[in-house]
Amino acid sequence: MPIAKITTSGLSSIALLVVLLWGCIVAEHQIVRRANHEYTRALNEIRVLRMKKRNEPAATPVQRWKARRLNPTIG
Repeated sequence: MPIAKITTSGLSSIALLVVLLWGCIVAEHQIVRRANHEYTRALNEIRVLRMKKRNEPAATPVQRWKARRLNPTIG
């Protein structure tokens, strides 16, 4: 003699809740995977932008001769 009996509506509601739970778990995994992908893409973009920002000379700089400057005097 059973103490409690699960009705058809109760069993169907349990099944629906289990499906919703699994749907939430799958959606969470997809969101986390997409967030990790965006994170790595952003880090790569920051690295590329830093590489572009570096100033590189077009040619080797020319050394100026340390010539003595002549100061003209009046008089």
